[in-house]
Amino acid sequence: MAKEKKQTPLMQQYNTIKAKYPGALLLFRVGDFYETFGEDAMKAAKILGIVLTKRGNGSESETALAGFPHHSLETYLPKLVRAGQRVAICDQLEDPKLTKTIVKRGVTELVTPGVSYSENIVQQKSNNYLASLFIDKQIVGISFLDISTGEFLVAQGSFDYIDKLLQGFKPTEIILPKKQYKEFVEHFGSSYYTYPLDEWPYSGDYATECLHKHFEVNSMKGFGIDRLPVGIIAAGVALHYLNETEHRNLQHISNISRIEEERYMWLDRFTIRNLELIGSQNENATTLSDVLDETSSPMGARLLKRWIVMPLKDVKSINERLQVVEYFHKNRELREQLIHEIKQVGDLERLISKIGLQKANPREISQLKRALYAVEKLKELTNVPSSEALRIISEQLNPCALIREKIETTLQAEPPVALNKGNVIANGIDADLDKLRKVAFGGKDYLLEIQKRESELTGIPSLKIAFNNVFGYYLEVTNTHKDKVPEGWIRKQTLVNAERYITEELKEYEEQILGAEEKIQLIENRIYGELLISIAEYIKPIQLNAQLIAKLDVLLNFATIAERNFYVKPEVNDGKELEIKGGRHPVIEKNLPIGEDYITNDTSLDPENQQIIIITGPNMAGKSALLRQTGLIVLMAQIGSFVPAKEAAIGVVDKIFTRVGASDNLSSGESTFMVEMNETASIMNNLSDRSLILLDEIGRGTSTYDGISIAWAIAEYLHSHPTARAKTLFATHYHELNELCNSMPRIKNYNVSVKEVNNKVIFLRKLVPGGSEHSFGIHVAKLAGMPPKLIGRAGEILKRLEQERTGGEKIKDSMRKIQKQAYQLQMFAIDDPVLEKIRDMLNNLDVNTLTPVEALMKLDEIQRLLKN
Repeated sequence: MAKEKKQTPLMQQYNTIKAKYPGALLLFRVGDFYETFGEDAMKAAKILGIVLTKRGNGSESETALAGFPHHSLETYLPKLVRAGQRVAICDQLEDPKLTKTIVKRGVTELVTPGVSYSENIVQQKSNNYLASLFIDKQIVGISFLDISTGEFLVAQGSFDYIDKLLQGFKPTEIILPKKQYKEFVEHFGSSYYTYPLDEWPYSGDYATECLHKHFEVNSMKGFGIDRLPVGIIAAGVALHYLNETEHRNLQHISNISRIEEERYMWLDRFTIRNLELIGSQNENATTLSDVLDETSSPMGARLLKRWIVMPLKDVKSINERLQVVEYFHKNRELREQLIHEIKQVGDLERLISKIGLQKANPREISQLKRALYAVEKLKELTNVPSSEALRIISEQLNPCALIREKIETTLQAEPPVALNKGNVIANGIDADLDKLRKVAFGGKDYLLEIQKRESELTGIPSLKIAFNNVFGYYLEVTNTHKDKVPEGWIRKQTLVNAERYITEELKEYEEQILGAEEKIQLIENRIYGELLISIAEYIKPIQLNAQLIAKLDVLLNFATIAERNFYVKPEVNDGKELEIKGGRHPVIEKNLPIGEDYITNDTSLDPENQQIIIITGPNMAGKSALLRQTGLIVLMAQIGSFVPAKEAAIGVVDKIFTRVGASDNLSSGESTFMVEMNETASIMNNLSDRSLILLDEIGRGTSTYDGISIAWAIAEYLHSHPTARAKTLFATHYHELNELCNSMPRIKNYNVSVKEVNNKVIFLRKLVPGGSEHSFGIHVAKLAGMPPKLIGRAGEILKRLEQERTGGEKIKDSMRKIQKQAYQLQMFAIDDPVLEKIRDMLNNLDVNTLTPVEALMKLDEIQRLLKN
């Protein structure tokens, strides 16, 4: 008869709790350890590098086991979450001493990549957003919630708009309905960490109720999101998800606001990636945010990142920021005083969120007190008559003096991190606490008195009193004097050279002390809990302080960066012209070798005379850098920063589009050319009159004639667009495009100049009027270390090609002749009638007068000839 698999009461309890959290790795508290069992133990051992053992070795109920001490949770938890695990923390809900049966346990917190507030998991200088997404036909609703800061944002719009937001906000976790996962991957890719949910919370009524209940309102009108029905569903489900992950103390999520699409410049995902604003696909690359971030607080660093991906379009708001930066730029002493105070504030935003979550420790509350003193100083310093913007900040800052004083009187000056360490609450707050402390901590003198008295009575000079965890306080007598021990003493332990005894008096005193310590712990816990509740009433004003200080921090940072990097204040206006004199690339100039100056360039674009600039020039001459620097200067100006230039006048740009560089998206089965065409199509379909377009090497992913045709057609399309004369910089290797300026008045030719001395090329990196005839590709190949024989042969081929081409013959025929001369290898006999016909057709073509459509028709004709 087969044995039934028996389970211990502990494993029964474990399995019951595990069944409620099937997708999570369960950390199960057993005594002083967090244990994992079965598959969870195997995962934990692999991720954490801890020992995997077995419980019930060889028995029917053998189970894999891996654990770590409970005080190491803050070390191991981040590793599990960063490995993409959802971690359920199961704690003991009662004191094991007070129960005769198995200890009651339950999950106290479910930590996921998007629902984390621990400093060891979230990055200080970045937000940790949980995104909640819901698709309703062609409209997508999305909310971004950072539980560590209390920020809660909502939006809805097209797939393109939501894609742009996902690129900018970079959520660490996205929740969505299970049925919509396939559609999500089609539109947004599979690179995000996603967690699909059941369908039921996505009914409009339930999600709206979640929001109404949390914010204690009857309508979302007061938050300005009532007209975002799909966004409201996404936001409501985000709150539902927090509740499901055992996060119910959410007072710090005190507001929800709409991402105002019309207020910010459009940066699509290609532009955010191509301009390397906050991240890069290249390892160890410096991003714009790296160069611009000298903020003094984590709050400022997070806000700066958001400003970079959400530049303003409103001229008044941009100039308000620029004026404050200018004021700080001129007043260095004030700037340094403000920076000093902001450093004292620390991460006020995340600190007040911890209080909302009821997770703040005594040391953090003490930091809040210091931060509020710094707020008072900042309020004084920003109250300057000569700057209205700073005075407005000063008026809104609130030092919350009452709660600051309460913290000061309630807590010890330097409290410990952990509440259970004791000595958190100051003396004089609670009479009972003070009395118990005298009993518990004034005991050393009392013990010395007993020791002295007993030593005199017994005549044992070496008598000493000590304590251990086995039998508490004891008297220790060396073997030399053990015959002097009185009858009333009870022997507890025999050592090699001594005996240990206890007395009734010592036992009574011990009980008194141990009782006092437990009571002290209870009183301190109560007073500390009351203090947290009192501080929670100040969440809103303290959150406003955090927002104002973050803004102040970024503007001070802009002034510091401007001074250090020699940036100037741009003129931002409502016009449509773009005029940059002496512009520099903010990232490249920081990475130049010491002593090398950045070669500056002027850029001038306007919709009436110079709408499109075709830039030719050799590889490595700096065409791509010029395109990127123009985009970055415009973006920096519209976030309120000074810019790397001698002068800059910028008519507000509403969209920056880039098509820079080529990269295969092989994982999605897309070639370089397909990626290029997708990005270019996105530009052509979203043009506006205030757009800035930066195109680099369009069409190089396909054959030469295809590429020229597409590039030519794009330039024509942009010039001839009926409603949008988008300002465009077009870098190309196709020198044929220089012909466009003859028929299109707003297209102008420029080239990045070079100097050729003794067959060597010197890159001058200066943009000058006129087209360029050479690419100097062979020179670049030489610089890259190609074999000299190969370089020599390439030079011969180039010379022959150029001679043949000037004689009116075409590239294909020339290449065939060169091949025959070099290798005596010919695939077709030249008397092939089809090839002769194609040759004649190509010879009779005038490429200079051929339109892109005619070129495509000719290609089709040639293709048909070959098929027949």
